[in-house]
Order: sequence, then structure tokens, then C-alpha cells
Amino acid sequence: MHTTGGLMDNQAPNNNYNNGNYNGGNNYNGGNNNYNNGNNGNNNNNNGDKKNNHNGQMILSFIMVTLVALFFISFFASRFSQMSSKETTYSDFLKQLEHNNIKTVEFGNYEIDYTLVEDKAAYKITYYTGMVNDPDLIKTLKESKTSEGNPIEISATVPDNTSTWLLNILSFVIPLVILWILFGMLMKKMGGGAMGVGKTTAKVYVEKTTGVTFKDVAGQDEAKESLQEVVDFLHNPKKYRDIGAKLPKGALLVGPPGTGKTLLAKAVAGEAGVPFFSLAGSDFVEMFVGVGASRVRDLFEDGKKNAPCIIFIDEIDAVARRRGTGMGGGHDEREQTLNQLLVEMDGFGVNEGIIVMAATNRVDILDPAILRPGRFDRKVVVGRPDVKGRKEILEVHSRNKKLGDDVDLETVARTTAGFAGADLENLMNEAAINAAAHNRQFISRKDIEQAFIKIGIGKEKKSRLISDEEKRITAYHEAGHAILFHELKDVGPVHTISIIPTGTGAAGYTMPLPGKDEMFNTKGKMLQNIIVSLGGRIAEELVFDDVTTGASQDIKQATQTARAMVTQYGFSDKLGLVNYGSDDDEVFIGRDLAHTKSYGENVASLIDAEVKDIIDDCYNKAKEIIVKHRRVLDDCAKLLIEKEKITGEEFDALFEA
Repeated sequence: MHTTGGLMDNQAPNNNYNNGNYNGGNNYNGGNNNYNNGNNGNNNNNNGDKKNNHNGQMILSFIMVTLVALFFISFFASRFSQMSSKETTYSDFLKQLEHNNIKTVEFGNYEIDYTLVEDKAAYKITYYTGMVNDPDLIKTLKESKTSEGNPIEISATVPDNTSTWLLNILSFVIPLVILWILFGMLMKKMGGGAMGVGKTTAKVYVEKTTGVTFKDVAGQDEAKESLQEVVDFLHNPKKYRDIGAKLPKGALLVGPPGTGKTLLAKAVAGEAGVPFFSLAGSDFVEMFVGVGASRVRDLFEDGKKNAPCIIFIDEIDAVARRRGTGMGGGHDEREQTLNQLLVEMDGFGVNEGIIVMAATNRVDILDPAILRPGRFDRKVVVGRPDVKGRKEILEVHSRNKKLGDDVDLETVARTTAGFAGADLENLMNEAAINAAAHNRQFISRKDIEQAFIKIGIGKEKKSRLISDEEKRITAYHEAGHAILFHELKDVGPVHTISIIPTGTGAAGYTMPLPGKDEMFNTKGKMLQNIIVSLGGRIAEELVFDDVTTGASQDIKQATQTARAMVTQYGFSDKLGLVNYGSDDDEVFIGRDLAHTKSYGENVASLIDAEVKDIIDDCYNKAKEIIVKHRRVLDDCAKLLIEKEKITGEEFDALFEA
């Protein structure tokens, strides 16, 4: 999908996502079977010590909480005492008595407590002063009255050291007891451990609650077939044991995001009818050292209690990345967690009946030790579906939706080349939302097209005001792309052409309709893609004798394709069958931190020259085609200015006129 606007040139998802990405991992095990032998023994020997440390951490946590609680109780008790009582001198006491401002007087063992009539504070303040040998004080108090004319209330406390001591003790003990009860409830709710951080956070499902079977998974027949054997093993373990087959330790689901890896794992659990423990790789990672390893141990302990069962770790690359980068040494939290996972999967302990399933879209950064047989015995590739698979997925996601008579799911499947299962689900959901928003009872073909545009390049901004000149430039730009799509057999035909601006900043777009899915690219098709990318720029040059920034993304895309042809795929006669590509992936922990070119400046110059020659040659071919069909270019632009959006049938009719 080509868009125009200077900033955007979005395309449909690339259906070549998997080309060459996964085969490179076939040699992970070569020479690495003993990678972690030393670590396994150490981890097993330390299991008892780690459990003791775990108990020690709990005791230490209780002691720390107690000390903190005592501190706060003492602090707040003292603050409250200071707020509710105030020390005065005996002279002040007599002065208040002289002014008839004293309301009550209480004689204690060593002090005189009194309250005032004029005390307007929000809470009652008791004043106290030292006991003075004044024999006339009682007589004076009896003769005195308050400012309200009432006699002063006189009282005295009965000395009782036992009750005072007991009251002081209870004032500390009762809050502590309440605190201990609340703390115990919190520990129970969080699952124990040092504030629960050492307990697993895995969600447990059984057959009734997963609600997913293989019938709910479409477009992944090969993956389902590989996992069906695991289900059969869980159902009939004796059949396999009798012939000497061992239960697979684990299955690694590999594929791009949204292809249904998690759904497949749930389907396996649903088909087998066994408990299903689900959690993400990031759930093991905490700021406390040793917590991840503790959670791994706890997870497998729960698994043993519920065996046979399935443990599913989503995004396992968060915890199982390649070790030995020198970052954090060999004892950082992530590596300890990985070591414990390796021990649990293939250590001295027996995990009979536990199948570990994991999912990742970055198998290239996983540690080789976890990929060898005995840990993950099976690597199941869950790729993007083909046309047949996409149609099946669309049928699954259309079960509870009302489709109009004009909706052809096979056509939708052809249009959505490169879409994963999650993309197709989102497409049908957006179409349903669009139909409901327009008060329609059925999902129409128009709703699906609108949803496709919204997902791919953003919602159309029909309210946006653009000048006639800008509209004319965009029309010719998209017409240039469309002509090349029509004339080049490997990249067309045209499905829709639009000059309506979108929310992503694109001024228009040209949407092709792929005739079929292809497993890999060819040199000819890549050249044709470059030719199509340059069509908009050439149309601007021919018509306006000037160019705009609208082709910036087209040029970027053409350059990337040409450079890949030269440096990665060996499509250059001058440079030969040599891979000059650099590792352009992001830097991940566990990979090389510095990337260097494997060739000199002379080769770099040759690469740049060859890339330019490819683009120049494609430019000349594209210009030749557009000049040949100049009448169609003008007619298409005129029709776009008039209607703003035309179909592939309307565009094809221009060639027959």
C-alpha cells in the first residue's frame, strides 16, 4: 500500500516476515550440549540453602515489621499525648483560679491536672502542674466558682501502679496484635514468601475455564498437528511408555506477534483437560535478587502437585536471553532465574507429567542451553497464515457477527496478505464497530474496507480542508503508482485508489490486491517494487515540472530494498554472492554490544554505487511506462479529483477507453 504525504508511506504487513529468520537457529545445539553442566550441579546443591534463606527472609521480614510498628506506635502515642496535655507553672494555675477560669481539678500522686472554662479547642486539653505544699488550696477551691457561677469539680486519682502498668502494656500490645492479624491476612492473600515476592503469580486454568480447543484455532494446521501428539501423550501416556517413548519436556512456539501462540497453548490444555499454568516471562523478573529463581521453584512445585499439567511461559525471551555479556556479571537476577529454569526442566529432579510450553518472537536471542533437546524438545513455528488460513481465521471471528450479502471472506483474505490472526480479529471487530456506529444491522463490504484503511494507514479525514492544487498533486502522485501496479505483473492489480487524507498524515493511498501469497521474494519482484515506489515522484515531475516531499517515504523504501538486494541477497553482479549486511537489530542483552562493518571503504563505495545504479535503472523503466500511458495518468487524476476514491474496476476501465 503506497501512501502520499511526505511523512507516511505505510504498507500492508510484509508477508515475507519469516524468510530466513528461523532456519538460522537450527545450529544452536552444535557443541553446546554441555553449556550449563557446571551450573546445573551448583544449582541443585544450593536448593536446600536457598530454601533456608527463604525462611530466614520471612523471619527477618516479621522482625522488621514489628520494629517499624513499635516505632510508629511510640511516635504517635507521644504526639497525641503532647497534643492533649500541656504543662504549666503553679503560678499560672493560681492566676486561672483567681480569674474563675478553672472548671475541674484533679489531684494526682505527683501533679495537679485541671481544665479551663474558656478552652475552645477542637479537643479537650488537660493542663498539669507540680504538686506544691499549699494547705489552703482545698479551702480556696471550695470557695471559688467558675465564671459561669458553677462550683469547681474537685477529684483525686486512687494510686494503682498495677493498672497503670497494665494499661501501658495493653496500649502497645493491642495495636501489635491487630497489626499481626492484618499482616498474616496480607501474607496469605499474596501467597506467602517475603511479602509474597517469592511465590509464583501463575494463573491456573482447567478445561472448563480455558474454553479453548483446536476448533478455535484456524490457519495453523501444521502447528496443531505437532501439538496434537502432545495432547495424545497426555491422554494415553501408557501407549507411548510401552514402546519406550518419553514424554516431551517442552514445546517452544516461535512466530511473529499475533499469530496465535498463546491461543495454541490454551487449546492444548483445553484438549488435554489438564491444569494449565499461564504466566509471562517478565513475571519472574523482580528487583530483589533470587526472587525469580524462587518463583520458578514454586511454579514447578505447584506443577508437580497437579501433574499431569502444562506450564506456559509467554514471552520467554524476557528471562531466557543469552548469557555471558559481562553486564551484571554471572550472578544477576535474570541469569539466576534462567539457571533455575534450566535445572527444573532438565535437572536431577523428576518432573514427570509436566510439559513446559513457551512462546517467543525472538528465538534468535535465546540462550542455546534452553533450546537443546531435553528442555524444549520441539520447536513449533507459528507463522503468518496464507490465503486459505486467513479465510479460516476470518470465518472463526465471524461466527457471532452478522455479515451482509456483499461480504466475500475469500476476497477479504486475499486483500489482507501478511495479516496475522490478531490483525484479522481486529479487522472484523473494527468492521462491526463501524457498522454499529452507522446503525446498520449487518456488516457490509464497505465496513470491512473502512476497517482495513483505519488499521493500515489511519482513519480517513474527510473533513480536512485541502487546496485544489494539493488535491491535484496527490491525484497525479497516486495515479503514477496505480499505473505501475497495473502494468507490472508481480505487484498488482489495483484494488482502491484514494486522495482522502488519513489520520497518519498521508495525503492519499493506492491499495493493491495481491493475487497470491508468496513464500519468498524474487529479484524481479523486488525490482518491480522499487519501480512502483518511484511512480509518484515521476508523475509529479512530468506534470508539474516540480517535485514535492510527498515521495520521501517512497524513496526511503526504494533505497532500503535496493540496499538489501546488494548487501544481503547477492543480487549484484559486481559484488557477487557475498553477504555484506550488518546487524541492524536493536541491541539486546545477550548479543554483541558493538557492531562493526565486515568490509572496507572500497567495498562500501561499491555498495553505494550499485544501489544508486539499481534505483536509477528502475527510475528510467518507471518513467518509460508512465510516459507511455500519459493519457491514463491524466484521466485517472481527473477521475480522482472528481470522486476522491475509485475502485480497481474503475481504474482498469481507463485503459480500455
